[in-house]
Parts: sequence; structure tokens; C-alpha cells
Amino acid sequence: MDAVEQAQSGHPGTPMALAPAAYVLWTRFLRHNPANPDWPDRDRFVLSCGHASMLLYSMLHLTGYGLTLQDIHDFRQLGSKTPGHPERGHTRGVEVTTGPLGQGFGNSVGMAIATRFLADHFNRPEFPVVNHRIWAFASDGDLMEGVASEAASLAGHLALGQLKVIYDDNHITIDGHTEITFTEDRGKRFEAYGWRVLHVADGNDLAAIAAAYEEACRETSRPTIIILRTIIAYPAPTKSNTPEAHGAPLGKDEVRRTKEIMGWTEPPFIVPADVAAHMLEVKDRGEDLETAWTTLVEEYTRSNADLAGEMHQWLSGTLPKGWDAGLPVFTPKDGKLATRQACQAVLDAISPAVKNLIGGSADLAASTGSTIKNGGDFEPGESGRILHWGVREHGMGASLNGILAHGGLRAFGSTFLIFFDYMKPAIRLAALSKLPVIFIGTHDSIGLGEDGPTHQPIEQLAMLRAMPNLVTFRPADANETTEAWRVALDRTTGPTAMALTRQKLTIIDRSKYASAEGARRGGYVLFDPPGGAQGILIATGSEVHIALAASESLLTQGIRARVVSLPSWELFEAQSEDYRNAVLPPPLKARVSIEAATTFGWSRYVGDHGASIGVDHFGASAPAEALYAEFGITAERAIETFKNLLEEKV
Repeated sequence: MDAVEQAQSGHPGTPMALAPAAYVLWTRFLRHNPANPDWPDRDRFVLSCGHASMLLYSMLHLTGYGLTLQDIHDFRQLGSKTPGHPERGHTRGVEVTTGPLGQGFGNSVGMAIATRFLADHFNRPEFPVVNHRIWAFASDGDLMEGVASEAASLAGHLALGQLKVIYDDNHITIDGHTEITFTEDRGKRFEAYGWRVLHVADGNDLAAIAAAYEEACRETSRPTIIILRTIIAYPAPTKSNTPEAHGAPLGKDEVRRTKEIMGWTEPPFIVPADVAAHMLEVKDRGEDLETAWTTLVEEYTRSNADLAGEMHQWLSGTLPKGWDAGLPVFTPKDGKLATRQACQAVLDAISPAVKNLIGGSADLAASTGSTIKNGGDFEPGESGRILHWGVREHGMGASLNGILAHGGLRAFGSTFLIFFDYMKPAIRLAALSKLPVIFIGTHDSIGLGEDGPTHQPIEQLAMLRAMPNLVTFRPADANETTEAWRVALDRTTGPTAMALTRQKLTIIDRSKYASAEGARRGGYVLFDPPGGAQGILIATGSEVHIALAASESLLTQGIRARVVSLPSWELFEAQSEDYRNAVLPPPLKARVSIEAATTFGWSRYVGDHGASIGVDHFGASAPAEALYAEFGITAERAIETFKNLLEEKV
């Protein structure tokens, strides 16, 4: 109450209602060590209802995570460690970034997937070196969101017994009581998903809460949800059980009267010494738990040295030495390959070396070319490396974030690029949280053909490129696809999105044109005409081949056009100014960009005097060749446009 009142901003009601549940969990059931928030075998706590951040910050302060009382005092202020919603990497002890409702729920499912995979891979009789649970607090709003439903359905199917969700059933949303929008039987819904459903009738009954936690811990064959009936902002005299308590300070008078009801006589921001000492017992318990685990791992290492070495390497987040030694190098003799096919070939080469790489697709493995050969399925009763997400793109994205946030694994998920729209919020949170998730989007343009405008991405590349800390990579051929994977796995501070073709592409002859290694820098000179270029053709993906064809034709006419492949704007912008100017020399004003997507954003590279060839409208249902011709994504148009620019003497 004090922090929200001080900030004159925030959400007091849910933290107040869930304080008893958090107290019982953090002091009696949560396996964690505040002195080492990164202890690998800690329980993970996810506050899916991220608006209740003051609850988490209070627990982090009281149990010794190093969050000071001044940090609490500075809640929601610029530069503070206590932002309005929890942010991974910003505040010590925060596992995932939450706030957009439902995302944390999906993260917790991914964490449970990671926990089970690691446990089944590393645990041996008498050596349960992976032995933790995932605990999540979720709200009515979380359960209303579709992403939570997708993730919950998957968790029930996979029988993720490590997952325990406490659902704050307070009957209140911003717009009023839940009876105006949310009246289905949530317990029966989760029973239908395959969850264990427990009920606690009074959110202030510590004994009942503890009994439910104990029952949840005994359940190991399916996920558990505890439906906890609370009263928002209890015991505030006038605002408890009202929508007004959700997202606004209670007011000084209401805070004073609430404290009187509680018998609390201390001034704001005071923690009595006996309370502080009691809560810090959690730290002593946590250190004992980690010490016991460290001893167990030492014994495990003596008996299972190779396995222990592998476990430490996985948990370190590093790649094994020589992981890229087997990456394929393609030649024109290999014939035409769609970059989605090249992706599968690269995965086939990587997966034996990077054994902690797991992933799959949203029911599209055969179409996206993104599975792990002989990886085995991740299903109830088995923990293979191939994840079947079903038609749940948003749940896939949120769960992938949870897998990466858990630690120990690398992961990818694939679907058609158009369906990145369905999981864009999860991609955004991966970027914000600096999680190196690999998002694979195939059928990346009108080149997918007959499925028509509903499936042809037009604006998606621009959307992805606009997102901070996301590297978007659209390779021109099989060898650039290899480089895309190299970039994606080398990244540790953010996600990578790959945009891959359905249609087959000629493998660029690297004996004639520049090495694909240049793609690692985001953009490079693929071809420079003899005698010096008069202008530049810039393209990505499948349209690089159009640029090459145009350049070759122009050369027969005595016109010299440099071809630049620009698969990743973000990587290119990260290069030095000297390098960027060497690739795109400022004096060369005649520039034409070619990309089968919206031309939005290309002005940064073609400049005021250049031109962009693209698709600034929705597509159509027809064979790819017909669409490229109809919409003018052709070498002939590129030639005409380039010549016109030269004639303008730009």
C-alpha cells in the first residue's frame, strides 16, 4: 500500500489479496536461495499477473535478494529497480518479464517443459540433480487470454507434473465484477485440459493454503491449478472487492483505515526487526538447500563424469567446442533448394553437436522444414527433442520464452511467417527480455503462391524490423541460411527471426559471387561489376536472384550495377559506419531495392533519390511466377527502374 501510494500509481489490490499465499509459498515451499538467484535447481516463480509487481518486490526485499527499502520507496520511478511490471534482467530474482496477461502463464509451461527434459536427461537413480518445480500466480485476466488457454491445453496434454499454478479467483477486473464477462466453470475447464484442480475457499486461511500446496507437491503426473478465492484489496474498508482497488492507489485515508483494521501502527516503509529476522530465515534455508544440492552434484560427478560435464556445459549457456564444424556448404550442383529445405539440412547438421537444442513447429513440421532428425518426440512419458506445439502459435511463442528463461536449453519454434502475427506479443517479450529464442517463419512472401493473400506476408518483415533487439534474417540461398543459423546460435542477448522461402532457389555460385560469410554482417557486396558501379541493386531473400539477373543484363548493355544482399538490417546497422559506407557508398545515388513485401522502411537504404520495388498491397491466389510477373517483382522492372534513375542523373 505504501509503495503504490508513494508513486501515486500502481495496482494495490492484487498484491494485498495474494500476500498470504505468497508468504506461505516463499517461506515454506519455494526452493530458492536469495543469496544465489541463479542456482540451477531452484524452483521458478512466475508472477503472470505482472501488475501485482509490488507483491514480488516485497518478497524479494523481505527474503534477502538485495532489493532495498529505498528501491521499494522508488517504485515505478525512472531508473529504479522496481518498475511498474517485473522485468527479467532488470531486477535480481525476477525470472520473466510479465505484464501482458497470459504471457507468464505460457512462460511457466515452457519452464516446466525445460525442467522435465533436463530431469529425464540428467537424473539417475539416487541422483535427482534436477528436482525443482515451477510455481505461477495467475489472475482472472490471465485465464481469459487466449495464450493461457493454448498453453494450459498443451501442459495438460504433456502431463507436466512440475507445474503448479495458483489462480487468484477474486471476481474483479478493471471494468467490474467478472460476472459481466467470465462466467464459465474454470475448474471444469482445467479438468478437461487434464489438470489436477484444487480449491481453497479463503485466501487468508494460511493452513488451507499450505495444505493445498502440499497436495500440489504430491501430484507428479499432471499439472495442478489451485483455485484460491480471494478478496481484492482485503481488508480495505471501502475499496476491497471493488474494481477501484485494481489499478489505482487506495488513497491516504483508505490506507490509514486499512492499517487500523490490521492493527498496524508503524509509519510507512518500516519493517520491524522481528519481522525482518523472521523473513530472512528463508535465506538460511535456501543456502542449506543449495549446499545439499552442490554436495549431491559432487557425488554425481564422481559417478557420472561425462554426464556431469555435459550438464555444466548446458547450464553455462555456451555452445560445445566445434559445434559448427559440420555446417553444410552448398554448391550449385546441389540443385535448387528452398531456404526452408536448407534450414532442415542445417538443423540435421547442428542437432548432433548441439544436443541441448530442442524445438518443433505449430503443426507444420513437414512444411517448415524445422524438426530434429531422430530427436524423438516430447510427449507424455517421453522427453525427446521434438516439440509438437499443435496449432497454438501464441502458446508456442510464450512457452519458448519460458524454456530459454529457465536455462540449460536452446530452442526454436516454426510456423508460416504470416502467423508470426499470432505470436507477436511473445516475440516482443523475447526481445525485451533478451532471450535468444529462434523463431522460424517460412512461406515468407507472395512466393508461396496459391494459398493467396490470407497466407502471403506483406507487412510482417517491416513489423519485425521495427522491433528493438530482434535480429530478422531473410537469407538469399542455402548458404545464407547456414549463416543465419550461425548468427542465431551465437546470439545470447536476444531472439532471431528467420524468414524462409517455400519456393526453390538457385544456390548462388560463390566461385563467381562473394562468399556467404558476408551475411553474418547483415549486408555485403555480392557482386561488383568491373569498371566500378554506377548504382546499387539491393535485395533480400529470393529477390536477390532478381537483382543478380538484372545486374547481369545491365552489364551486357554497358551499365554497371552493384548487387548488395541485405539479409539482416539489424546486423548491418550494428556494423561500423565505414563498413556500411563501403557496402552502400554515399556517392552512388542510383539505388533500387527489391523485396516481395511492403516497401515501408526501404527509404533508409535507397535514399531520397532511389526507388523501391515491392508489394504495397495484399497478394492474390495464383502460382508464384504469375504473381511476381503481375506485381512487377521482376528483373525487367528492376532494369527499367535503374536505368531511369541513371537518366535522372541523381
